[in-house]
Amino acid sequence: MIVTSSESRISDLCAQWRTQGLSVGFVPTMGALHQGHLSLVEAAAASADRVVVSIFVNPTQFGQGEDLDMYPRTLENDCESVELLGASAVFTPDADVIYPTDFSTSVSVTGISEGLCGAFRPGHFDGVTTVCAVLFGIVRPDMAVFGMKDAQQLAVIRKMVKDLSMPVEIEAGTIIREPDGLAMSSRNSNLSAKERTQALSLFRSLRRAEQLVAEGITGSHEILRNVREIISEQNLAGIDYIEIVDPEKMTPVKDIRGGGLLALAVWFGTTRLIDNIVLAEKKGQNNAD
Repeated sequence: MIVTSSESRISDLCAQWRTQGLSVGFVPTMGALHQGHLSLVEAAAASADRVVVSIFVNPTQFGQGEDLDMYPRTLENDCESVELLGASAVFTPDADVIYPTDFSTSVSVTGISEGLCGAFRPGHFDGVTTVCAVLFGIVRPDMAVFGMKDAQQLAVIRKMVKDLSMPVEIEAGTIIREPDGLAMSSRNSNLSAKERTQALSLFRSLRRAEQLVAEGITGSHEILRNVREIISEQNLAGIDYIEIVDPEKMTPVKDIRGGGLLALAVWFGTTRLIDNIVLAEKKGQNNAD
């Protein structure tokens, strides 16, 4: 496996593979890889002949007061992990490779980026789309994999690719959870023992929403009331949002009979966690509000 911080080397390597008729899969990450990230590498390896993983802690997607400096860096372990899963190369650019001194372009996807996390993290998704556009231009992958845990990010990337006619297929990786249900995140290690215990309310609330739908409840108001009640019982929880939205447009829906994404963002201490679940009415199910 090749590890390089050189834009020209990774670009030339990918071009060489394409000349050989090999497809290129891509997994952009910020490092500190856990099993959730590694599952994305596995998905890319199952779909493409060669896999590139980028590790770059992108400063433009962190807002003022967010945890850029605290974000964990575990490059050696990350490289070892992805090599075992079949990655062919790891791209580890410095900030001045992605954003040279004369860099003056920003990619912005309006609409779907403005609610949910976008409302609480101004500029965050502009940072995500800009860095992904740059990375796609360097690697020129045939496909790229993004995790479903950040469903809004996935939707924003898909919209950018569609609107700009980028020749890359975007695949979604499933949410990987700890044995107790907590969605895997690089930030989980920042939780105290008490915060982590209370954070399990997120998974319980999602399961409760799923149960309500199975019982025939499809009205968003009733589902959200139950979810908020479970999380609000935790004295360390600070809710940014709990919403049910259209999975593609990220706009609120009043009823999940046409499908809905229950998405939430909650603080426990200084750690902000996100999670979600797709809610869908089962065929033949009786509806009740």
